[in-house]
Amino acid sequence: MVTRAPRRTERRLNLIAGAVGVVCLAALVIVLLVTQTGPKSSSGPKSSSTPRTCRQVGNSESPFACNSVWNAPLSAHAPLSPHSAQYVAQLLSQVREYGGWINSYSSSVPVYTVGRDQALVPVTLDISGPSSVAELAQAFKEGVPIPPGAKAAAGSDQHMVIWQPSTNTMWEFWHAQQVNGVWHARWGGKMTNVSSNPGYFSDPSDWGATATSLPLLGGLIGIREFQSGHIDHALALAIPHAAAGVVAFPAQRSDGNERTPGAIPEGTRFRLDPRLDIAALHVPTAVWILAEAAQRYGMIVRDQSGAVTLYAQDPTPLGTNPYYGPHGLFDGLSPAVLMRYFPWEALQVVRPARLSG
Repeated sequence: MVTRAPRRTERRLNLIAGAVGVVCLAALVIVLLVTQTGPKSSSGPKSSSTPRTCRQVGNSESPFACNSVWNAPLSAHAPLSPHSAQYVAQLLSQVREYGGWINSYSSSVPVYTVGRDQALVPVTLDISGPSSVAELAQAFKEGVPIPPGAKAAAGSDQHMVIWQPSTNTMWEFWHAQQVNGVWHARWGGKMTNVSSNPGYFSDPSDWGATATSLPLLGGLIGIREFQSGHIDHALALAIPHAAAGVVAFPAQRSDGNERTPGAIPEGTRFRLDPRLDIAALHVPTAVWILAEAAQRYGMIVRDQSGAVTLYAQDPTPLGTNPYYGPHGLFDGLSPAVLMRYFPWEALQVVRPARLSG
């Protein structure tokens, strides 16, 4: 049998309970204020403790499907390639011989994000060939919403991306240039339904401005991402010498030129060992951000280049360069110096879904 307290006693108990609740709430507020205004750790970037694993279209530099090869995080227990040690040794050899680099203001990718009402302009494809070439020529001829003043990247590849979130469509170009006011390109691709795309061109599989049909936006380090302290997708990687005649998924094709044993196929996904304590490395903030992405998502070999290279968004559309200078995103260091801090020796190779020759 439950005995109920007299009403006056009950009211007194309620008042006491309420007072205790107010005191507890005040204590919680004080703890929160101390936590928010107290000293911040100097180790690592200032970023959210729970980074998003899939960013939404229109709010990201990686707008592919959440489960795409770029946006899906790797399991800590992802199986390794039987060639992991061999490929890592080969990559370390290329880092020692050619150095590391981050392309940004040259030989990278300017991204022009345009609205639905941006006028279409025809682009001339300067080559002819089989059906996939004719299809691309027609897609470019139908018009691309290139904004006035757009410029392709400096450097030999002259890459450029046009991204239209309202239609979920992306266009990319290789050797893009204006000739007498008319846009031309020597190759590229058009991707529709980008937000559901697995992260590579597949129909036709030879479209795309890279040597692998992996899109230029795939693995590109966005300026906003660098500024936020988190890169929530895999990184695109280029190496001086990739294997000839063989690719690893997700690459669809290759321009590899290396025929020696142990050569790295394009499409190979490197990752930093998930057991690596990045905080213990005491590296520049930029390297911390890159290493964290490489550990959670990996780095996919997309192309060949003159050094072991990552790609940061070309800032040409902004009119300023946020990477360089004492307060820049590269911590006042050159890309070559930054990449000397990167823990290359802690890399592994994740087993690909399939190989094709």
